[in-house]
Amino acid sequence: MASSQEFLFLKSPLSLKFPLIVPSTPKVHLGYSKSSMASSAMHTSSNELDNMIQTSRVHKPRSHITHSMLPEKLEIFKSLEGWAEKNMLPYLKPVEKCWQPQQFLPDPTSEEFWNQVEELRKSAVDLPDEFFVVLIGDMITEEALPTYQSMLNTWDGIRDETCSSLTPWAIWIRAWTAEENRHGDLLNKYLYLSGRVNMRQIEKTVQYLIGSGMDIQTENNPYLGFIYTSFQEKATFISHCNTARLAKHYGDTNLARICGIIASDEKRHEVAYTTVMEKLFEIDPDASVIAFADMMHKKISMPAHWLYDGHDEDLFVHFSLVAQRLGVYTAEDYADILEFLVARWGVEKLIHLSTQGRKAQDYVCGLSLKIRRLADRAQLRSKQKLAIPFSWIFNKPVKL
Repeated sequence: MASSQEFLFLKSPLSLKFPLIVPSTPKVHLGYSKSSMASSAMHTSSNELDNMIQTSRVHKPRSHITHSMLPEKLEIFKSLEGWAEKNMLPYLKPVEKCWQPQQFLPDPTSEEFWNQVEELRKSAVDLPDEFFVVLIGDMITEEALPTYQSMLNTWDGIRDETCSSLTPWAIWIRAWTAEENRHGDLLNKYLYLSGRVNMRQIEKTVQYLIGSGMDIQTENNPYLGFIYTSFQEKATFISHCNTARLAKHYGDTNLARICGIIASDEKRHEVAYTTVMEKLFEIDPDASVIAFADMMHKKISMPAHWLYDGHDEDLFVHFSLVAQRLGVYTAEDYADILEFLVARWGVEKLIHLSTQGRKAQDYVCGLSLKIRRLADRAQLRSKQKLAIPFSWIFNKPVKL
């Protein structure tokens, strides 16, 4: 599967500052004084700090290209603010019309709460461990939302400069984040109540992931960024649809509803992002197709590509292979998304392009066939699957 792994999934330096000086901790008889206990709780030892930093370095080197968009392109996004207000913001829903996680969970104020919890657990009994691995991976990806909002706010021309800006771009970033925040909340609570998973290990993975960040190589460039989000939201929609299908197959109809309602949000967001890129292809086709080719050449990486649970440095690869085997997200899906976006943006029909633009056009229009060939060859070469323990499910082995 090695060749197809690079197409699996798409929806960073560790910059945290820790104190480098550790205060002395005077002992009182056989215990510690209150002051020393407080100090030890507030400070990180130099050895622990080294481990934290080394943990963030186990991944591949970070990209170093920043602010790659030409300065004159900033005016395009300024001029599109009125358009974005009319054509992008309508894909958001008013808070009062949005579903909330509690609608799909046991009601803690009800006398039937414990019965509802028991019913939820009964419904989860027949879900296989491999399904939980994929569901947990999806949940962790949703929970790393702070990284994604930070990413959007790095893009030149659209970032929320004040954390309360009233430009349409900034309003979208905050409201999109608020809508997405419900996804991780709902899946997290479901998994907690199911009693089937190791929540401490899952919570550690979330903390590691947010602390590590991600490196999707969008270079502060909204052309690259909107290509990425268009692709990623489509992929996330597909993934949640397939987990809904599997949950229904295994008899957990409530979980199927949960995954389905999350997928519906992802679909709205996908349409919003692809609509923005459609407009950019209309007014600036050359830069848009070059950006498209650039992102596809880099390959669309899943936001959680630096998954780590404190044990498995290849956790993302292992999670991705399980998802591929279950049909939740596959190399074929990757190729399908690429073909969908090529058609959606009319890339094959673009004219009056520069030499670089024509090369980019040829590249993206012929890429899906190459991806499918690679996936087919990898499938033919694949040997008997290994079984890997996942700490998320108490180190039970799951076939890759």
